[in-house]
Amino acid sequence: MRRIWAVLAAVALFGSALTGCSAGTSTAPQTHEVTLVTHDSFVVKEGLLDEFQKATGITVKQIASGDAGELTNKLVLTKANPIGDVAFGVDSTFASRALAEGVFAEYASPEASKGAQRYKVDDSNRLQAVDVGDVCLNIDPAKLGGVEPTSYEDLADPKFKDKLVVENPATSSPGLAFLLGTIAKFGENGWQDYWTKLKANGVKVVSGWEEAYNQEFSATGGTRPIVVSYASSPSAEGGKTKAVLGTCYRQVEYAGVLTGAKNSADAQKVLDFLLGEKFQAQVAEQMYVYPSREGVALPESWAKDAPLPTNPQSLPADKVKDNREAWVEQWRKLVQG
Repeated sequence: MRRIWAVLAAVALFGSALTGCSAGTSTAPQTHEVTLVTHDSFVVKEGLLDEFQKATGITVKQIASGDAGELTNKLVLTKANPIGDVAFGVDSTFASRALAEGVFAEYASPEASKGAQRYKVDDSNRLQAVDVGDVCLNIDPAKLGGVEPTSYEDLADPKFKDKLVVENPATSSPGLAFLLGTIAKFGENGWQDYWTKLKANGVKVVSGWEEAYNQEFSATGGTRPIVVSYASSPSAEGGKTKAVLGTCYRQVEYAGVLTGAKNSADAQKVLDFLLGEKFQAQVAEQMYVYPSREGVALPESWAKDAPLPTNPQSLPADKVKDNREAWVEQWRKLVQG
């Protein structure tokens, strides 16, 4: 669903469990295995988990479990018999559900105070922010003839008729984030009218990010020059695309130790690692998202091609939890009939 280049890298990197021996010993000690459950776009720089294993004696076995929505559903359905020890990839659109279902255990990581605390969902210390990947419109300026949208309102203008492709919020995390952005922008009594206008202006709905970005978006060979993607996506396109920063919704990805984990002590160390300086330093280049840790340098090109939005839309987690299903159902009836 998300960044296809990250998926391909993940497949190459995690074809098998990472193993190794502790450094500085003449005989290999018994190692401990932690199962890390992630979404499909999780990627880590080659050799970094080997280094972690040598320092701690902990091997990491990764299980990819679909996009953020699929991951959350799987964690909820298996919470009585968890499929791993720690999970990464539940994002801010689904975090409230995971917390309400008791999927994650409390753990106050000492690394969380280095920046992750800025994005905390509640005070329970069950989820720690690993990265930020704001969802925004992306445009292909070369196909727009110098007339570019700068706001949500612009998308309903006839000059952008049949130019927008979005993901279905019922099946896609960025699609849901875009819907929530419109609700935050236009209010609970105004977003339906806005989507009615988008429908009349020829918005196209597809199932997920990969189809929208890699098949429908004109910058990658499709016919639609406006797509719902990420603020960081232009960093992968060499500057030929742009994010419309006036249409962003704050999306944060979290990690946490799973309730009932077989190896919770070592799982806590893996969570510390995900929040630590070495992992955070490679997040931008490997997963095309912004690190949650403060003071981490971004690639030079990001300042021009992928600046972090300064004023994204957002909604309180409790409001999303209480209304998400009803909003999606209203959207489905309104847009899809």
